[in-house]
Amino acid sequence: MLRRFTRVQLRGIAAALLASLIGAGFSAHAGLSSLQAIEQPAAAPLATGYEADDHFPGSAYYQLASDDPGEAAPAAGTTGTVALPSSPVPEHAVLDPTLRPAPPFLLLGTAQDKARALECLTTAIYYEAASEPDDGQRAVAQVILNRVRHPTFPATVCGVVYQGSEKTVCQFSFACDGAMARTPGRAPWQRAARVAAAALSGAVFAPVGMATHYHTYAVTPSWNRSLVMTGVFGAHFFHRWKGYWGTGAAFTQVYRGGEPYPGPKPPMVAAVLPVVPALPVPPPPASPAARTDKAAVQREYVQSGDVLPAYAAQSESQILDKWKDSGKPIR
Repeated sequence: MLRRFTRVQLRGIAAALLASLIGAGFSAHAGLSSLQAIEQPAAAPLATGYEADDHFPGSAYYQLASDDPGEAAPAAGTTGTVALPSSPVPEHAVLDPTLRPAPPFLLLGTAQDKARALECLTTAIYYEAASEPDDGQRAVAQVILNRVRHPTFPATVCGVVYQGSEKTVCQFSFACDGAMARTPGRAPWQRAARVAAAALSGAVFAPVGMATHYHTYAVTPSWNRSLVMTGVFGAHFFHRWKGYWGTGAAFTQVYRGGEPYPGPKPPMVAAVLPVVPALPVPPPPASPAARTDKAAVQREYVQSGDVLPAYAAQSESQILDKWKDSGKPIR
């Protein structure tokens, strides 16, 4: 069935034909260089990435709004950033500016850990890059796994994906912007799950290198100028830190499983001190009642407790004769 495009979409497609050639050339060059680095360590220096000033739209322009309600729009996909470690760079660290592929990820832990890691990575790929080509999804997965092994981020897949959600300052925008309220489409979810499973099984998307950040062409994050761009895949620009913290030697965190609950963290509630009710103020002691002088009391009331003579005299018993001996023992 033919699809009708708007004028804006047609312009985007036309731009994509040129931009995607540039992006594809860059991707092929980076990927080839990465493979050569593995096979020939002593070969010529590899690509070092592009400074932020050299950004270009690349293949992002061909990511048109999808008509499929089951696909998530990638326009808002952006990672956040965190402060670098305060510890100094190791004394004998080698600052390698080349674009090196990440090592394969080793999935450890219990069956529950593995299931949670797969769910979290699939969720991130879906909501960040559901309508992107395979390379765009692989690159997003690689960024997440790179973060798991960098000491500035959590050491679990779910911890990385939902970092900051308890403060509504999410590292991955979909976890805070309400995107997860939309039910995933079955086919795109299964596609994202396949990419996630491959990445967790050790598949490496070499062209993205050690990137730990990305953003779409539609936004310019505040950290944009402080990083080095490693490539353009799908609708995103990918970046790594400058200097030692962006090189492979800095990725020293070991993954051991221990995956938390696969979902946004509950919001933090500021601690509220219990309100202690004020103690009731006792009423002032009542003044003692004034005593009435005995002489002021009428005579009839003064003698009200005395035994009258009529009751003091002995009188005949009022008990019937048949009951008089009822308390005596029977003989």
